[in-house]
Parts: sequence; structure tokens; C-alpha cells
Amino acid sequence: MTSPPNVLWIMADQLRYDYLSCYGHSNLHTPNIDALASRGVQFSNAYVQSPVCGPSRMSAYTGRYVRSHGSTWNGMPLRVGERTIGDHLKENGIQSVLVGKTHMVADAEGMAWLGIDPSSEIGVRVSECGFVPFERDDGLHPNSARQRWSSYDDYLKEKGYSSENPWGDFANSGQGENGELLSGWLLKNSRLPANIPEEHSETAYMTNRAIDFMEQAAKSEEPWLCHLSYIKPHWPYIVPSPYNKLFSEEDIKNPIRSDEEKQAAHPLLRAYQNARVSKCFSRDEVRENVIPAYMGLIKQLDDNLGRLFEWMEKSNLKKNTVIIFSSDHGDYLGDHWMGDKDFYHEMAVKVPLIIHDPRKISDKSRGTVKTELVEMIDLAPTILSFFGCEPKPHIIEGRDLTPILTGTAGFSRNYVISEHDYHWSEMAEELKQPQDLAHTKMIFDGRWKYIRCEGFEPILFDLYSDPDELIDISGSTKKMHREARSRLEMALESWAMRHHSRITATEELLDSQKKATESGILIGFWDEMEFESITGQKFENLKPIGKKEN
Repeated sequence: MTSPPNVLWIMADQLRYDYLSCYGHSNLHTPNIDALASRGVQFSNAYVQSPVCGPSRMSAYTGRYVRSHGSTWNGMPLRVGERTIGDHLKENGIQSVLVGKTHMVADAEGMAWLGIDPSSEIGVRVSECGFVPFERDDGLHPNSARQRWSSYDDYLKEKGYSSENPWGDFANSGQGENGELLSGWLLKNSRLPANIPEEHSETAYMTNRAIDFMEQAAKSEEPWLCHLSYIKPHWPYIVPSPYNKLFSEEDIKNPIRSDEEKQAAHPLLRAYQNARVSKCFSRDEVRENVIPAYMGLIKQLDDNLGRLFEWMEKSNLKKNTVIIFSSDHGDYLGDHWMGDKDFYHEMAVKVPLIIHDPRKISDKSRGTVKTELVEMIDLAPTILSFFGCEPKPHIIEGRDLTPILTGTAGFSRNYVISEHDYHWSEMAEELKQPQDLAHTKMIFDGRWKYIRCEGFEPILFDLYSDPDELIDISGSTKKMHREARSRLEMALESWAMRHHSRITATEELLDSQKKATESGILIGFWDEMEFESITGQKFENLKPIGKKEN
């Protein structure tokens, strides 16, 4: 029997699908990611289950929709007992290791209630999405409750960067003419070089740490999953030299937006456009300052991946390592008069997804672009399949992508789902939406994108006639539009009604419950004769469970 491969799952935070040259960007060339796509399968219709870091990642790690795992916003703990890829693999003796970011928040209350010591082996796994944390770093200094210090900070101090916050003062700040620190959090400073050489940056550091792990893992010769999760190109938008000067205003794509959108009738769309971050990114000078830095961060990422892939080649690792490349969501960057992410236009919820399986079994699909609708929850069963693990359809809601990778039949999906809880936001405040109504759901079938907005009318886009999603046609009286709306409303309702909480009982266990009489559960029988005529069993042959034969 062939031994299972290793799996390297690379995730970039806040990376738009259309900011890679293999996905069509004409001014930003990413040859190393492109080469990965040419050796594997590039998915052109991959969607995240939420346009926000935390819930998107929790869906990817669990293989379950947001409404199922319950971590609906950043900082919302993934409850104790919610099993992840790492947990499933551990059952099969496979090591799952984290290098980088997860956005996981531990369920401290749940662990305390169950008497789980957070520092114990179980406590650490519960706190780290089932991964063994070779290196955990979520960034977001200095006031993040999720992370105040990291090993990366220690590394910077060892390199001589003396500060109470080296992450902020060096990796994510620039310098003024007089040597003063200028924070990368302020968008006017985005074009400055980060106050640190490239080789000491977060991206370079995490690449080095992934190499460190693989060197250690090679000694055991046991298969592994390594989740290499980069913090960038997520804000703060600042990048070390020379990447801060590689791109200029001339390299920026025209924004995807229209003046008509600013007159949007839908109150939620107007509220998004009125948010502070959206008003900021709607200004041309902001886009012209930020986007070159964003592009530089992506170029730096591609260069470091090239360095990683070259090392893997020299170390003889590439021939038996599946490489997955993805992101957790995109970035509006001023498109649709919006900033950051948080809604459902393509640049926010559609993500790059590339899978390179070096084994012969995937030769048929090598170098192809696949148009099937796929979701990030599909990675969980796919990764389990790589290791030969038994599927767990009673827990995992994603679908195994192996048929696509091997060029065989067996994969289909009619629509993708994404969800968002905006109770915390300026939008909820402006609209005076209570917590229980401040949430939305998107369903997309490849043409029609329907967005349910609790408390308001829905939003509907036709991506065939309106690929840029500029015109909301939910109020249209055209028969085609009414039929599409009705059909997607019903599909979303059907999806919501499907089971998602029955994770302790397999299909086999449920089938066994149909044979209640065999276990002595006798309801509705008048006498022994009736029992025997219906079941074909002798009543006196029924034995209590646990009774031993003499």
C-alpha cells in the first residue's frame, strides 16, 4: 500500500483572487503561485463561508458552515467539542501542525466547566483548532485581546529591534525624515518602506519557520499536515523595501463601482457605503497610496513561496507533498465604494484556490482550471482523503474534491453559501438593528447571487448580465428575476433546514435504531403471538443486553 503524502496548506490573509497573475491581474506577476497552478488544479469558483477572518477560518478548519460551528465573528470562541481537521487526523495518527495565524479564540469558559487545564495537551489542542502550534502568530498588536506578544516579537528583539512592541514599531511602521516612527495603521504611511529589512519581516519569518518544521519532521518520516498561514497581505498595509516601490498608481486597476451604486435604494448597501472604512477607501488618494503596498505584499509573498518551493525541491519533499494554496477572504480596496471586506461581492467572498497533488493519480487534471462551485469547507474532507482517513459526513458538511483532482465523476454542487454577523458594526448602529437581526446570508448558484438581509428586502445580482454586480435587481418585476429570487429563497431555506447539529451519531447508528425490537424495545404489541407474527422472532428468545451465555 502506498504511504500517504504530506500536506502543506498555505493560506494568505485577505488576499483577493484577482490579485494573482494566474487569475488575471495584468500588472502584478506572481510566477511562483502561477507555476503551482500550472502543476496542479486551479479553481475559478471557490468561495468562503464568511467574508471575515475568524468565521471563515473556523469553517475551513471544521469543514462546517458558520451556522453549524457557531463562531460567527472575530473573537468568538470555537466551542469545546467542535472537531477540526487536526482532531480528525489525530484519530488516525497524523500530526497536524500550525505555523502562523488561525484567529482561533479558545473557549475558556467551556474548558473551565469541563475541568480542562488550558496548558495540558488536550487544552492546547482545544485552544489551537486541533493543531499543534509549532508557531502561532495572529499579529494584531498592541491591544488585541487575542494576542499581545509572540515568538516573532522575541525574534525581533534577538535581532536587536528594541521596543515594547517590535511588531508595531518595526515590522508594521515606517520612518519619517527625522527617524520618527510612522505607524502602518495610518494609510497615509502605506508607501513607506517598513522599518525592517525584508529578511526579518513577518512573511520571511513564517517561511523560515515552515522550513524549520519540515526539517524536524523529516527525521521521523511520518506523514504530516502543516498549515502555513501568513498574516499578510492583511492590513496594516506596509511592506519592506524594495517591495514598497515596485508598483505605482499606473499599476492600479480601475475601481469596480458606479455612480448609480452610490444612490443604492437598499438601506444595508447604503449603510456599508457610509461606514468610515468605506468612505476612506472610496477616496482616490487612499487607493493610490494603499494598493501599491498591497500589491507589494503579495509580490513579497510570491517570492518567499518561490524560496520555500525551491528548498522543498532540493530537500526531495515536493514529490510526496500535496500543496494547497488559498486565502480566507478578499478585500474591497474601494470597489463598490467599500473598504475592508464584510459583504458578498466577488472580491470579498471569492478566493484563490490551487491544489497541487504530485502523485500520478492526479495527472489527468494537472494544469487545468476547474469551474465547479466549491467551498472552503470542502478542504477538510479532501485533506482527510489525502491521508486515507474515513469520511465523516455526519460531522463534516464539505464535499471531497478528490473526484475533481483525479478527473473522475462524483463531485457536484448547485450553490455556495456564505454568512455574516454584523451586529458589532457601524452598519448595525446606523440601521438600529438588534443583535438577533444583524446578520445576512448569501447563496450563489454560479449566475444568480441572492443575499438575505434580516429585517430588510433581499439583494439579487445577475452575474451573467452584470458580472461586476453593480445593479441590485431584487425589486425587478421581470419574470426571470422573480423566478430566480423565489428559487434561491427556497434553496436557502432548504439548506437552513438540513441537519447540522447531529454530530455524535453516524448514519450506521441511526440505521440501527430502526431495529428497535432487536434490542428489546417493544411498543405496540398486544401479546407474544402478535410479536412473533410481526417480527419472526420467538418472544422468549429476547435476552437483555449484557447477558452472558452459560
